[in-house]
Amino acid sequence: MDAESAVSVESPIPLFATVPGSAPAVSDSPHATWMERAPHKRLMLFSGRSNPELGAKIAEHLGIELGRATLKTFTNGEVYVRYEESIRGADMFIVQSCSSPTNDSLMELLIMINAARLASAKRITAVMPWYPYSRQDKKSAPREPITSKLVADMIEAAGADRVLTMDLHAGQLQGFFKIPVDHMTSVPLLADHFKLVVGDVPPDDIVVVSGDAGRAKLAKKFSEMLGSGFALITKERPEQQVAEVTNVIGRVRDKVCVVIDDIIDTAGTLCAGGEALMEHGATEVYACATHAVFSGRALETLEASVFKQVVVTDTIPTNAVERPDKVRVLSVAPILADTISNVFNDDSVSGLFHGGNQLF
Repeated sequence: MDAESAVSVESPIPLFATVPGSAPAVSDSPHATWMERAPHKRLMLFSGRSNPELGAKIAEHLGIELGRATLKTFTNGEVYVRYEESIRGADMFIVQSCSSPTNDSLMELLIMINAARLASAKRITAVMPWYPYSRQDKKSAPREPITSKLVADMIEAAGADRVLTMDLHAGQLQGFFKIPVDHMTSVPLLADHFKLVVGDVPPDDIVVVSGDAGRAKLAKKFSEMLGSGFALITKERPEQQVAEVTNVIGRVRDKVCVVIDDIIDTAGTLCAGGEALMEHGATEVYACATHAVFSGRALETLEASVFKQVVVTDTIPTNAVERPDKVRVLSVAPILADTISNVFNDDSVSGLFHGGNQLF
């Protein structure tokens, strides 16, 4: 075939095309082989059933509504999840505290993540204010599991792209993940509260007390925020969930003491520490912690304790009817909402705490 008899065939596909709502494409050629779309991001927030009140508060602070999802448990105990609206291409945040019943809450989170992945969400962030199995972070005896690492593997396998959590029992847990972990802390929130509670007491007459040696660095940072002194309670663990106070290190006589820890579980050890401080001459004793596990008879134990006030947060829901008057609950919803907003907008997360969100 010579050049004159050749037939020119135009491609039915334009070289440059645009989609509705996008900026017009620019090209020297009248045709194109690809489409251009303006940047588009969509934040969607969903909550599991472990802490829906916290999820609703976060949504309120973000100025959005919680996404609609069907969550139910079949009679044989299996969990069913279905998102009731399109999440394709969305930047999804799933709030689940994984509190009691721990295993059911954890499994529900994994299924929610998997459903979101199969529904083509662009990015999935597991918002876990309370990270389950966080205290099983090492082998303390032969033939034991490292369950917190197992949980990290399960979250990644389900399809999560990142994790947002608060006040891990040990900062090293972040290293169990191959995906980004945003680690928030409630310590500034607790410090602001106690500045009001003991505001009439001179800073020199206040002592922040670490619940054990592992919380010493955290307690030291807390004492710096209050401008107060620092002391330490030492204890031994003869068995799991059992601890015995052995000594109080530091001057607490004629002082107002604030005991800080990350978790209050059965409250037995915490209350024993409060009694030890009173025996050493403390005038008043307060306590605070991020995670109110409150297992067993914890609330009854706290009600009968020497503490004037016990302050916790809503990372784990507490029963307002059963909760004694001396137990005060602060909300971490503003912290989590600001963090979610910064993650969505690709802004700094550590900047929310001026770089001080690693208090270990």
